[in-house]
Amino acid sequence: MLTDRQQEIVDTSLEIISSIGIQGLTIKNLAKRIGISEPAIYRHYENKISILLTILDYFKSSGEQMFRKQIKSEDRPLRRIECIFEGHFDAFERNPSLVSVIFSEEIFRNEPVLQAKIAEIMDRNFNAIKALVVEGQAKGEINPNFDSKYLTIIIIGSLRMMVKRWQMVDKSFNNRDEVKNLFSTIRKLIENNNS
Repeated sequence: MLTDRQQEIVDTSLEIISSIGIQGLTIKNLAKRIGISEPAIYRHYENKISILLTILDYFKSSGEQMFRKQIKSEDRPLRRIECIFEGHFDAFERNPSLVSVIFSEEIFRNEPVLQAKIAEIMDRNFNAIKALVVEGQAKGEINPNFDSKYLTIIIIGSLRMMVKRWQMVDKSFNNRDEVKNLFSTIRKLIENNNS
């Protein structure tokens, strides 16, 4: 559980990332935006990396809650995948600066601890979606003629591309309609037509 000041630092970090990009997140900019000294920031976080780790942990935790909910759901596997798909978009829509953090692999390349955290999140997401694809194939809902690994890559890759496109065009298209249309297309591609 974060203290009020730690939460303020995280929230302000996300505001900075949202307004001027992740490269604008510096301890100096953060302290100035909050109206406290740089040493005051260091009393709560060791460095910028520890702030980014907290942000990644938040995203990981909220993603885990979404996956747990879908694992317990009685819905068919394709519907559960769709709920995860929509849930990720909702999370990014509520907090667009998360996109800049989650999809900033080039910035994390020289930071092994951040790279490891991103890899952990990606692996968890991949394995959860793949398990649902395998379940869907076993139940005859998803086409069993394709390797579950590659169907999972198609699903996650589509989500990633849509989120990046949404971010790059300054969030100017209707997220909800686009998500539904994209998943409808994925469903048509992977559904088992023999069931």
